[in-house]
Amino acid sequence: MSIPRAKQAPQRTRDKLSLLRSHPLFRDLPGPVIEHLGSYMRTRRVARGTTIFTKGDPGTGLMGVLAGAVKVSVASAEGKDIVLNTFREGDIFGEIALLDGRPRTADAIAMADCELIVIERRDFVPFLGSHPDVMLKFIEILCSRLRHTSEQVQDITFLNLPTRLAKTLLQLTAGEEGARRKAAITQREISQMIGMSRESTNKQLRAWAKRGWIRLETPPSARSCKSRWRAWNMRFLTVFPGMPRISAVSCTPRLFAA
Repeated sequence: MSIPRAKQAPQRTRDKLSLLRSHPLFRDLPGPVIEHLGSYMRTRRVARGTTIFTKGDPGTGLMGVLAGAVKVSVASAEGKDIVLNTFREGDIFGEIALLDGRPRTADAIAMADCELIVIERRDFVPFLGSHPDVMLKFIEILCSRLRHTSEQVQDITFLNLPTRLAKTLLQLTAGEEGARRKAAITQREISQMIGMSRESTNKQLRAWAKRGWIRLETPPSARSCKSRWRAWNMRFLTVFPGMPRISAVSCTPRLFAA
């Protein structure tokens, strides 16, 4: 049974304020200040596969993920995509263009059905000017993103395929509890993260599945999907305790969910 529209708005407001209260950027702010910032927010719902913004678009606002997952990627002249980062519930993204007012530096695409919050630059920049402590934390976030990008470049340059893939799988499932950690992702998305072809990635995944290190499952939604391509590519990927660990490589958990 559908819920009346009048009863949905308060729940969305609580979700938006909860994102602010739990995020390192805002959680130390007084309650009235968080509520004031929350008054600038608007929500946006997008379906899986939707382009949220593209490289070169005007950087008009900061975005946060209330539900779902978003990937930020760039494309080469040949059309090959490289995933720079992924964001899940509670994360914010789009901060570079927000601060300097210049065009977006990458594409953002929904990896699942998403509900997002948006704060326009015209509202957020004055807020930062009156809260220098938030500005300092913003700089910390930018530095963290820069470190991640630098590490990603090193991985693609110096690590072989199995090592890059193993590291990525451990990062994708880092937030899961228990011995068996699961992630929902397509082979194409994994290959974009590690800078390899889908065919090479699939071959390595199947080799590890035969050893019992991982398990590839087709989710029910994909089994009933009319598109055989999607059913073939969508997987529940489970990493078992026997997955080989990565030595001499930093495995800082990334933010991901699907």
